[in-house]
Amino acid sequence: MTANPAMVPVSTAPSSALGVAPDGRGMRDVMSRFATGVTVLTVGGEQVHGMTANAFTSVSLDPPLVLCCVDNRAWMNAAIATAGSFGVSVLGAEQEDVARYFADRRRPMGDAQFADADWVPGPRTGAPVLSTALAWLECDLVEVRDGGDHSIFLGQVLNIHRSDDGSALLFFGGSFGQIAPRPRLARARQLSLVYHEGPW
Repeated sequence: MTANPAMVPVSTAPSSALGVAPDGRGMRDVMSRFATGVTVLTVGGEQVHGMTANAFTSVSLDPPLVLCCVDNRAWMNAAIATAGSFGVSVLGAEQEDVARYFADRRRPMGDAQFADADWVPGPRTGAPVLSTALAWLECDLVEVRDGGDHSIFLGQVLNIHRSDDGSALLFFGGSFGQIAPRPRLARARQLSLVYHEGPW
């Protein structure tokens, strides 16, 4: 079979730009090029705790499922597994200080870490959810998977809330940034692509 010349990759880039075997630092650097939103994961009950996280995504609309990934060494890892539920607050552009606070290992533990936060207990799980967040969700933990040095927590969404439109907090290249929503017409067109019904 004759190869199609049009399908032969051609690159004028130096060999160093053609990829290298991944290591921990390299993976961190590459993944820093993937812009994400920023959340605060929370757990209620006896092990009340909060933690900034950007390894969070929607998995399914029906049933409503989300997942988050937590370092195996983090206090939140055991807290979610013990509680069997968790909350997720999606941070807005003006909440960089909140993101930094819940990522700071020097913050107090337990109830005290929420002393200066504007929060309410989630009605379904009791997990603290941030009142000023762009949106929040409450989830039941339905499955835990081994993800190497992280655990992957799959949650079934029990309760959701969103605020009025606002700008979002982003994390990219090791720094925080902001993004504002597009006009409604452009956003409607964008959503029609995201939730395309047919095969890709």
